[in-house]
Amino acid sequence: MTITPTLPAYTEPEGAPEIDPDVPRTIVARRSRQDAVFVHGVTGVAILVLIIVSSIGVFLGIQAIPTLRHYGLSFFTEYRWQPSADIVGIAAVVLGTLQVAAIALLFAFPLSLLTALFITDWAPGWLKPTLIRLVDLMAAIPGIVFGLWVLLFVQPHASHVAHWLSKTFGWIPLFHVRTDTDYPIWSQAPGYPSYAGSAAMAAIAVAMMIFPMATSVMREVFAEAPVGEKEAAIALGATRWAMVRTVVLPFGRSGIVGGTMLALGRALGETISVVLIISQAFEIKPYVLEAGTSTISALIASGFKEASPSQLSALLTAGFVLFCMTLLVNTIAALVVARSRSGQVTEL
Repeated sequence: MTITPTLPAYTEPEGAPEIDPDVPRTIVARRSRQDAVFVHGVTGVAILVLIIVSSIGVFLGIQAIPTLRHYGLSFFTEYRWQPSADIVGIAAVVLGTLQVAAIALLFAFPLSLLTALFITDWAPGWLKPTLIRLVDLMAAIPGIVFGLWVLLFVQPHASHVAHWLSKTFGWIPLFHVRTDTDYPIWSQAPGYPSYAGSAAMAAIAVAMMIFPMATSVMREVFAEAPVGEKEAAIALGATRWAMVRTVVLPFGRSGIVGGTMLALGRALGETISVVLIISQAFEIKPYVLEAGTSTISALIASGFKEASPSQLSALLTAGFVLFCMTLLVNTIAALVVARSRSGQVTEL
């Protein structure tokens, strides 16, 4: 006769809480000392950056109070900048800032988009690291180098393009130039400097400066496109361009928009390259090929050194407006880039 031992049934100890098997248990993560140091360090840096940005905004806002009290809303509607005559306004420089930034985006956006797509989907594996490094290195080139490059090399050749555009499409206000485009030797025509020092010329330098930022953001997002969907598209007979159009571009929509807006935020504040190229003038006009424009950053850089206390307050007020514009654009761009995936549905 075999006796099989039996184990006593498990019973909960008295007073123990009842555990519902359908309710998941809370997992408590125990960080190591290194993890805790890293987390607290990153948190401290983030708080420090927030404090610095907030303090800059508060400082500029306080410095703007005397100017806003003196000029009121006319500070935003007046286009002339004549401190000696007590006539000060930023309407012209705000328009010039937006013109330079918009034209720079017009140049940089297609170049950045195509470069990012080529690196992620067309470039061979041995070439990708080199292209990525070259694009990233462009971001380290000082703005004055791009400014001198456009001023000494690009502008003499770009003037021919500007002359052709003004002569062919001069009936469009955007391409109109107030000079004689039919002059036999147009480079010696009265008002010829109208083709140099324009918003379009400055935008070329700004475009080269914002190109690496936009390309990097787009490339990072395109690289995260789901490999399974890309391979499925190719397996179904799609060409590489069809795969990019139906999978990569819908997935990377947030990267395209966010990278473009981050580049816009960078373009709004460019200073040195713009100061080198433009012929500063305070005038509201839509003629982007004609010399004579100004931006907020160029105004501050050119007038800060010799400014009186009242003029300094006006310049800081203009800087506060630029600070708010840039902060708004960068915030919206960061929110767009932070979206995990814009192309929730892709059609093959």
